[in-house]
Order: sequence, then structure tokens, then C-alpha cells
Amino acid sequence: MGGEIDPRKFRNVLGQFCTGLTVVTSTTDGAPTGFTCQSFSSLSLDPPLVVLCPSKSSTTWPRIRNSGRFCVNILADHHQTLSDKFAVSGGDKFTDIEFGSSPSGSPLLPDALAWLDCSLHAEYDGGDHSIVVGRVHALDAVSDSRPLLFHRGRYARTAEQ
Repeated sequence: MGGEIDPRKFRNVLGQFCTGLTVVTSTTDGAPTGFTCQSFSSLSLDPPLVVLCPSKSSTTWPRIRNSGRFCVNILADHHQTLSDKFAVSGGDKFTDIEFGSSPSGSPLLPDALAWLDCSLHAEYDGGDHSIVVGRVHALDAVSDSRPLLFHRGRYARTAEQ
């Protein structure tokens, strides 16, 4: 095959693909926790599975993994501040955020487009990320807002139709 791929060029080329944004939440040690995740997708209808890819440098994912359950909150276009807050490592990300509870007890973020309540089904090595497969146990679409998107290294929004 070809030569070594330059990481910056790899990131720039893949940045052409527009992605949605999620915040993955759980309750660990009696406290809410979560992180912003842009690598998320449906995987299977039967059984209902989703896939997400947290960075191996994440300090939040290992705690969520240990709980065995998590909720994927799909962000709306007005959630840029929320996305930024959960993208930062450390600190209490839930300060000043009122949230509900999923059927399994994971935090449901306010005005999310949708949520999927999951249990950890499998986890695989994915280079500098983990490939996490979640089994969906409950879900709902709760908003008709537009999605918050990420394109070319920055937030993007859909146009008025």
C-alpha cells in the first residue's frame, strides 16, 4: 500500500464528513458523569445496538464502563455550550444543569433531541480510541429542534428548510 498517513491530513480529510454530537452520561459512585462524543452511530436493529468511540485518554469512560450502563443524549443545535462543557476533562460538568433520569438511572439532559438508554454489550480496541457497542434498552425522540453538527473542526447547523 501507500506510505505513512500524516495525522493532520487524516483529520482534515475526515473533517469533511459532518457528524452529530452526543453527550454520553451515567451515574457512577452516586454522582452523574458524562462526556461529549462525536463518534456515534447506529449499528444493528436486531438486536438494537449502537456504537460509540471514546478516546483512550478519557478519564470519564472508564468510570462509565465500570457502571455497565449509559445514556446517549443526542444534542440539539442550541446545545453548543453544553457540548463544550462536557468536552472538558475534570470538574463537575453537571453544575447548574437540571437533568432527568433514564429508566436505568443515567442522566437525561434537558431538551436533547433524543436519548438511548444502553448497557455495555462489547468493547474493542480501536487504536487511540475504544470501540464501544451498547445494547439499547429504552429510547425516545423528545424534541423537534435541529441537530448540533460538527464539520471541518467546528460546530455547524442545518439550514432553514
